Amino acid sequence: MSDVVVTRKRNLFRGRKWNTLDVITVLWITAAHILTLFAPFAFTWGAFWAGFWCYVLCGLLGLTLSYHRNLAHRSFKLPKWLEYTFAYFGVQAAQRDPIFWVSIHRSHHQYVESDKDPHSPTYGFWFSHMGWLFDSGYIVQKYKERKNVEDLKSQAFYRFIKRTYLWHVLGFAAIVYAVGGFPYLVWVMGVRLTWSYHWTFLYSARFGLEWWQLDLCWWFIRVLEAVGLATNVKLPTEAHKLRKSFASTLETNLK
Repeated sequence: MSDVVVTRKRNLFRGRKWNTLDVITVLWITAAHILTLFAPFAFTWGAFWAGFWCYVLCGLLGLTLSYHRNLAHRSFKLPKWLEYTFAYFGVQAAQRDPIFWVSIHRSHHQYVESDKDPHSPTYGFWFSHMGWLFDSGYIVQKYKERKNVEDLKSQAFYRFIKRTYLWHVLGFAAIVYAVGGFPYLVWVMGVRLTWSYHWTFLYSARFGLEWWQLDLCWWFIRVLEAVGLATNVKLPTEAHKLRKSFASTLETNLK
């Protein structure tokens, strides 16, 4: 349980300025959820498997492996061609471009559960869960020119994706519809776009630290490492894990 106290709530829709990006974000998220409602009526095995494999490529490899572990936390290194390939899969997870996502995520961990956290719980559950996504002015006001992602800004690939992000996602949606019609659109662009997970050791390439904790991305990283494509793979030492265990026990006893 978190000890965070809601100090003030931000209104999600009223009493603020809306810009084009905010409107597009609301329409996009609303459309994805509406599409999901059609899933029982638009089921085909082809659409189901298309959604599943797009989830694996865009969610597992794109967001979890690339955006989160490789780019945000720099848990391991990849050859640039492979780094860019996985990052492009992440673009199709429809959670914004790598520069935006990584900057927000690094800020979140730097200021976790404080007023400076970009999706701080001190503003209330709904704002921290998804309301901040609809308020780009809030992000600009809070961070102005974010400088925690210069490693990505220095690369032409990521700057290009940032400038043209929306066209990549819309183009993919058009291809999906052209290939499989409405059922594919429902399962690929609706059903698969809902999920997320975290762990404690931010720099670690492996988030499931015990044998019984399922971590498919870690298995994939091990394969990449075995064939020489993933290098400098970072893991917490036994000393780090013991310190974390001691800190957790102490925190529990003090409550």
